[in-house]
Order: sequence, then structure tokens, then C-alpha cells
Amino acid sequence: MKYLTPTIQTLNDLRLAVLIDADNIPYSNVKGMLEEIARYGTPTFKRIYGDWTKPTISGWKSVLLENAITPVQQYGYTKGKNSTDSAMIIDAMDILYSGKVDGFCIVSSDSDFTRLATRLREAGMKVIGIGERKTPPSFIVACDKFIYLEIINQPPVPVEQPVKIKKKGRQDTHGRKSEEVDTQSNVKKVRTLIASSINDLADENGWAFLGDVGNLILKKQPDFDPRNYGFTKLTPLIKSLEFEIDERDSGRDNIRHIYIRIRK
Repeated sequence: MKYLTPTIQTLNDLRLAVLIDADNIPYSNVKGMLEEIARYGTPTFKRIYGDWTKPTISGWKSVLLENAITPVQQYGYTKGKNSTDSAMIIDAMDILYSGKVDGFCIVSSDSDFTRLATRLREAGMKVIGIGERKTPPSFIVACDKFIYLEIINQPPVPVEQPVKIKKKGRQDTHGRKSEEVDTQSNVKKVRTLIASSINDLADENGWAFLGDVGNLILKKQPDFDPRNYGFTKLTPLIKSLEFEIDERDSGRDNIRHIYIRIRK
């Protein structure tokens, strides 16, 4: 039996320009990151930006060829200034006006790309952001969808045992102290988010189609992802929060629609 349930991570089969900020992303994440990007579309451009004379990003060199990522050299002419950001922004606008892509994937944890993400969306592009949990909220909300690198690398766990992601406070490259993340303490928040989305879409009996609920949640909170709470899909997360679920015939063989409502 098949179910028409939402995969809220999926936007469309897009032609994507993948632009990576080598200064802000560890190279150890590259394989899982590219597999994650493949869920949304086909990378038409894959470029990574950095000053390759710096030893701090030398680890990237060993994985570029095997993943067909084109390195772009950008010297840091002035100490303390990040010229990589400017190179990425210029290339992004050139690619935008070429008309060869449907969306962009900006891989960085830097808030400097907030305006770029906003501008690309204004031009009708889908924008996916990928970065670490230290990423400032301004960049996260500027994207259609934002994915944390930590959950990409996280091994699958049984739905009965939602994971607890914790990270000790530390300073990032800008001197800001990252916050400790505890998914268990956020259960109430995610339940409130889901409940409010159901209310926004519910019929007179309180039922809402799960696919529509998933899409609305993503619009309200771009970094929402069931994997943040230890679930691979939205449906098991919904069940764990004890919402009412109704499976209905779709009129096609072996396919069911799932509707949910707040338990009375």
C-alpha cells in the first residue's frame, strides 16, 4: 500500500547552481551534502570558493576531483576581509542572468549571504541553504529551505528513539558563541508549529491534508526538518506527537491520502 504523504524536503526536480564557501564549511561533509542536494534536483554548476593558498582549507583539495567540484581561487588581498563572499555573490548573479538554472544551493554558515538569498528569491529562484547550526537566523529565513549539516551526517535511528542533538557552546569564526541545541526541549515548540499549521488549513471538521501541512510548515520555518527530532519523515514525527490521523482512499489503486487534525 502506498501513501501520498509529503516529503517536505523536496521542492522540485530543479537545475541547481551549488556554490560552496570553503571558509565556512568542513570538507568532511561533502559526500553527504551532495547526496542531500541530489534529493532536490540536478546540480548544473558545482563551484567552491576560497583562497587555496591557505592551509586551513587544504583538506578540500582531495575531495574536489572525485566530486566534480570546480575550485575558484580568490586571494584575500586585505587582512580580516573575506573576499570569498564577494566572488560567490558575483558568480551567483552571473549564473542568475544566464537563465540556465531554476534554483541555487548556497553552502555556508555565514550571514553575509542573506541579501544574496533574498535577491535570488526575488528573481523567482528557489534557494536552498546548507550550513552548520551556528548559522545566523537571518540567513536561514532568507532561504526557501535550510538544512543543517549535522543532520545530514547523522545516522538513521529508530522512530521510537528520537535523537537528542547537543552541541557545547563555542565561538565561531566571527567570535559569536553558538547556542546549545537540545531537541527534546523543542518538542513543545514543534507541536505548536504543527498545530497552528493544521488550524490554518483545516476543514470544518478540523482535518487537513498532511502534504499541505508540511508545505506550510516549511514556509513558516525554513529550517524545519523531521531529522532535527530523530525522524526520517514527517509522518512518524506527527504520530509521535499524538495528532489524529485518517488514511483515506485516493481513488487510485494502492494509494492513500493522509489527513491529520488536533486530538480533541
